[in-house]
Amino acid sequence: MSIKCSKEYLSFIEDDMEQSTKDAIKQQNYIFNSTARYHGNYVRTCYMPKIFSEDEYSYFSEIIHTLYGIFDKIINKYFDDSEYRKKFGFDDNIEKLILRCDRKYLTIPIARIDIFYNEETKEFKFCEFNTDGSSAMNEDRELNNSIKDTAAYKKYAGENEIRTCELFYSWIDELAGMYEKKSGGRKLKNVAIADFTSNASMEEFEVFEKCFKNRGFNVEICEIKDMVYDKHSLKTKNGMEVQAVYRRAVTSDILKHYDEVSDFIAAAVDNNVLLFGDFFTQIVHNKILYKILWDADTTEMLSEKQKEFVIKHVPKTFTGDMVSKKQIIENKDKWILKPEDSYGSKGIYPGISFTAEEWKDIIENKVDFDSYIIQEFYTPYACCNYILENNKLRKGMFYNLTGLYVYNGKFTGIYSRISKEPIISTQYNEMALPTIIVK
Repeated sequence: MSIKCSKEYLSFIEDDMEQSTKDAIKQQNYIFNSTARYHGNYVRTCYMPKIFSEDEYSYFSEIIHTLYGIFDKIINKYFDDSEYRKKFGFDDNIEKLILRCDRKYLTIPIARIDIFYNEETKEFKFCEFNTDGSSAMNEDRELNNSIKDTAAYKKYAGENEIRTCELFYSWIDELAGMYEKKSGGRKLKNVAIADFTSNASMEEFEVFEKCFKNRGFNVEICEIKDMVYDKHSLKTKNGMEVQAVYRRAVTSDILKHYDEVSDFIAAAVDNNVLLFGDFFTQIVHNKILYKILWDADTTEMLSEKQKEFVIKHVPKTFTGDMVSKKQIIENKDKWILKPEDSYGSKGIYPGISFTAEEWKDIIENKVDFDSYIIQEFYTPYACCNYILENNKLRKGMFYNLTGLYVYNGKFTGIYSRISKEPIISTQYNEMALPTIIVK
């Protein structure tokens, strides 16, 4: 269905290339002056949005339902089985923080599940499970704003029933509901959006801040190191008493700065603030999970449907002691190497992107196999789009990555990324597309 929709949209672009080019220039100028930025860099895009059908949206919801059923079993086994916990290899500090979590509330509060989805076959492979640091909601919002006045969009919207994904208030409402449930019925008033601000998507945080205020909450964007705990309440630098933390600081960063965030951690340990999400989310976020999903003591607790789901959709994943360096070097295009605990596509090495000599040097000198996973490389689905280059629209093929936002276990929306290369990440020239859903 999405292929048919995209062809229709492409025909509207090609009906009047002169107008489409003018609109693409205006679209780009909008983005240059928008809040769609990450560390000061504007988001790059193509002219045509990513289009999915409502049937595909329902299909993505089914994927999330099955995946979260598997997550539930793994998270609970982590709590129940000390031998199983060893597979994750977590730092003692993080393990203690995980095990103190309330087991009645182990649904991951917020996540973006990235998949390589083939629009022709509906087959897919998982790419990444992002939890607390899940981002790019603002990119989708601004990118959708950038195309609303284009002729092709207006014509398409005039002939089809379409919608976009609302990713701000939907999260705020879920967070408030989770707080009320976990706090025994208390209403949420004061919220902190907490991160290491040097790593943060500040423009996106400011949009969330505005939306929280529109819902009637007191909210502050906080440098997590500056939060203060007085043994009774966690407070912001400005003195606001925090009831709930929307935690954007990823666990790996907290580990690196553990002693600098002692007040934040102490308040969580004393249960004098509620975290969304709490530290158990690391069980899913850490990429070692891809290997553990294939382990016998994981598959033995899954249903037949869940086992089949893992086999079909989770790339085969190994640790350094399972595959020889010689095997990796000699079959470079077969592999992609990823740090077990990272975000923002940092430290990823896809064999396909390097020469044989470069790859050999990476394997022998640049990768610590004690902290990396070795994963089978999967070539993403590619399709047509138009890109503005030197004020001219040029048609090309682009590889696709689909991010599925999940709030409190519910599939909520889509983030679409593309690249001219089969590696789709911030360090390999990725772009983002606005996403629309068509009935």
